[in-house]
Amino acid sequence: MTTAAASAGTTASTPAVQLDHASFGYAGRPFTEGVTLTIPKGEVVALLGPNGSGKSTLVRGLLGLTDHVAGRVEVLGTPLAGLTDRSRIGYVPQRHTLSASVRSTVREVIATGQLAGRPWWRRPTAQDRATVVQAAETVGLADRLDTDVATLSGGQQRRVLIARALASRPEVLIMDEPTAGVDAANQDVLAAVLRRLAGLGVTMLVVTHELAALRGIVDRIIEMDAGQVSFDGTPSQYAEHRATVSRAADAGHGDHHPYDHGYDQHDDDSGLLSGAGPMDGPVEEVTP
Repeated sequence: MTTAAASAGTTASTPAVQLDHASFGYAGRPFTEGVTLTIPKGEVVALLGPNGSGKSTLVRGLLGLTDHVAGRVEVLGTPLAGLTDRSRIGYVPQRHTLSASVRSTVREVIATGQLAGRPWWRRPTAQDRATVVQAAETVGLADRLDTDVATLSGGQQRRVLIARALASRPEVLIMDEPTAGVDAANQDVLAAVLRRLAGLGVTMLVVTHELAALRGIVDRIIEMDAGQVSFDGTPSQYAEHRATVSRAADAGHGDHHPYDHGYDQHDDDSGLLSGAGPMDGPVEEVTP
């Protein structure tokens, strides 16, 4: 599975995402303020923060779903307002299951990911159909293409949603809690999918509360609090940051962190800092 070739005017050195004192919000009122960061192409970034910290507002802003209130925002070298080809950004929403109200096969659901980049009157080409198969192969569901999605487990349905996002061959993939709502075994399968995508050089911004599930996959961690970036660094730097916060709290100089990403010394021993991952082999099938 490969992503789309870089569009005219962009190069390998063009950042995937560039924010300079950017603010996003609703009805013209900012909810995230003064965010400055650069995400290079091919980087895998975990976006952390408690509920209400602004992380969802930020990613929805990159998708054009919240108001761009202030600052400079560029995606793939293009100002956000001028990014007309939204298929260049893939999105996996925070949804645990697919609706069973309309009967659809895995193939049909994945194919809907191509609709945004194709005129309504043009029928799918042979290349379109091949890309759907490739997306299914990437998430380990090639043998389920003609299966009714309603019969799949929650973890399998989440993989269908990832494949749907990949069907447009995006240059940036944004995922909201991809490992949420599934058991530990299926979390490992989903982590293997993300590891495979990282190996293919896909730029990923992953909103998560479960950092331990992504050990050895993320290159960088960005933490938000009260609408602003409170930390930006590598996994090893984040471990030091958390240790400092914990020591300060234990010494009575501050509060414990208000949320838990499942990141502790056990996670360090399990390989988040060393780069070892939960699954280095092929994607395997896990049933509920």
